[in-house]
Amino acid sequence: MRVLVTGAAGFIGYHLSQALLGRGIEVVGVDDLNPYYDVRLKHARLARLDKCFTFRQLDIANHEAVMKLGDGVDAIIHTAAQAGVRYSLDHPFAYAASNLTGHLSILELARHTKSVKHLIYASSSSVYGTGSTLPYAESERADRPSSLYAATKRADELMSASYTHLFGLKQTGLRFFTVYGPWGRPDMAYFSFAEAIYAGQPITLYEGGQLQRDFTYIDDIITGILGVLDNPPGDDAPHRIFNIGNNRAEYVNDLVRLLEDGLGKKAITVSKPKPEADPDKTCANVDALHALCGYVPATRLAEGMPRFVEWYKQWRVLREG
Repeated sequence: MRVLVTGAAGFIGYHLSQALLGRGIEVVGVDDLNPYYDVRLKHARLARLDKCFTFRQLDIANHEAVMKLGDGVDAIIHTAAQAGVRYSLDHPFAYAASNLTGHLSILELARHTKSVKHLIYASSSSVYGTGSTLPYAESERADRPSSLYAATKRADELMSASYTHLFGLKQTGLRFFTVYGPWGRPDMAYFSFAEAIYAGQPITLYEGGQLQRDFTYIDDIITGILGVLDNPPGDDAPHRIFNIGNNRAEYVNDLVRLLEDGLGKKAITVSKPKPEADPDKTCANVDALHALCGYVPATRLAEGMPRFVEWYKQWRVLREG
């Protein structure tokens, strides 16, 4: 089996590529290695992937280059995107290029590559916006995005639905909930908190750290993606969307305490009102994914965050050495 993974140098794409290789699957990885965050981290992830991994550096918004990637590919797992909610306020066109044009490029590749039987793509819990009923189920409204990032992810879902309707393309969209863990993204709150606490710098806690998030450990995310890969869509439901989360909302304050314990340093905190785009609480209903493949998230924040901290301390040594 041959699988194309977009965003292969990214957090989820790297772990996914590693898991696929561990199954003996040939992986073709694509990433543009853009400098949105420290490129050294992206290169370090790629260096850990074995000889059955083939890497292509390209921008998925480059349609002509993408169309050359389909040779012998059986499935596509599309995790590449311009991430981040607040970054979109000042860099909107980066989201249009990567998340809209890039997603369309992948749809066209899947449509025109006869060997591709299944396209799995990354969406986001952000599509639920604010005011949805908790825990979020896939049937909840997703037409009130509170950020440009969320709007692009919902647009991806709608584009995918149209390609299934028009061309019979079998697809699964996955709405990720606050993924964390070793080799994570430096722009995520838990990672930036660790950096600041280690350096003795203040961190901003919205509403005094009383916001709640469905923190989902990377290993659980990968288990869910592989479960979807093993259970492709049938003709009765050729395009499906699933939540993939921890089914548990935990306080940001608890995350900070775990970081303090692991780093052996007390956080300097500043409380501010939450931005309008941020919900008070997120929590995933994962019943549908459980019914499909038996998905049960196994890692609580109290287990997963210390694993991240141990990796983070090693990464600092590597990065600064």
